Amino acid sequence: MSGSGEMSGGGEVTVTGFGVRTALGNGADAVRRGVFAGVPAFAPTTRFDTGPYRTPMAAAAPDGPDAVEQWALRHALAECGTRALDMAGLGTGTRAAVLLGVAGDHTSVTRYWRGAGVGEGDTDTGAGAAADRAADAAPARLTELLAVRLGLTGPRLTFTNACVASAAAIIHGCRLISSGRADVAVCGGGYLVEEETFGKFDSGRALSKDGMVRPFSADRSGLLLGDGVAVVVLESAEHTRRRGGRALASVVGWGAATDAHHIAQPHPQGAGLARAARQALRLAGDPDGAALDYVNAHGTGTKYNDGAETRGLRAAFPDRAESIPVSSTKSTTGHLLEAAGVVEFVITLLALTDGVLPPTAGFTAPDPECDLDYVPNRPRRADLRRALTVNAAFGGANTALVLERP
Repeated sequence: MSGSGEMSGGGEVTVTGFGVRTALGNGADAVRRGVFAGVPAFAPTTRFDTGPYRTPMAAAAPDGPDAVEQWALRHALAECGTRALDMAGLGTGTRAAVLLGVAGDHTSVTRYWRGAGVGEGDTDTGAGAAADRAADAAPARLTELLAVRLGLTGPRLTFTNACVASAAAIIHGCRLISSGRADVAVCGGGYLVEEETFGKFDSGRALSKDGMVRPFSADRSGLLLGDGVAVVVLESAEHTRRRGGRALASVVGWGAATDAHHIAQPHPQGAGLARAARQALRLAGDPDGAALDYVNAHGTGTKYNDGAETRGLRAAFPDRAESIPVSSTKSTTGHLLEAAGVVEFVITLLALTDGVLPPTAGFTAPDPECDLDYVPNRPRRADLRRALTVNAAFGGANTALVLERP
């Protein structure tokens, strides 16, 4: 979908821009200071009353009316999208597919920031404005708003399939570009910590008891939720070259698979994750993972996920699993749910471009069931060429993406 209306014919997918926000701050430097330094963003949240729950901890952005209104997804997505397009050198009027993985600003968050004052562009402070803001929180509406705010023309699609939602959006964008149906795809996702989901994870005893996320450690006790928003710009390599753009990386493989083992628990052998990873590696021309230098794991820090994921990675590339560094950046950002895929895609991109492996923070004692190289606690310099990022969701959904440095 070039500006001239001519299609470039598909082929290689490049990444030319991104914008990212987490509780660690805005932009790549905040990710470097937090994720890559192994500094967790967890603190007691005052966004809602945590008294009824086992823990008050989350990786949530600063609270208060101004902060919450600024963090409303319609604003945060637009900010990240603007940064991504600016980095890519694209602007208003670009014909691009807009693909989001998001469950919307949940009603409990919406109620909180409705009272924060008039949002950007609002002219009515009464019930009508509140209703408009509530409508703007719906998943499909957020995609529409992002496209309009960024001046993008092209198809729009919203994914709501939980923790693989934004990774699924990226995969669909890659498919559109590689098949020649699009030249540009703007893909993103967002999640804000809110009480209903917090309460559900708490009632399932999935939240960490000690206020830390310790993926792959023997003493891990659960996950913690986090705020996250990111947007990436994907382009066909030909479109990037034709307009004089700069490729930050290429997406050379992608895969999606389901095992439908259980509504909430992963397959004990990581069957779906292994299948998705093998798909991505085959598409990348590397079925055995011989060229793979790093894996950004789903790594929730829960009892069931981490062992199953380790076994799934071993099944995906059995001859190389022990020699490939694997880390979970949820140990610093928290679990970003629908936004996990795209934020971890950006983190993996930065690992490639910076030549640094982000650590698994909070790692203490090895677990016999988790016996890979998890880059414990400290970043590690490495000459990285290719990396895999994987995600998993309730219901047995799994995604995998392979990035390559130019």
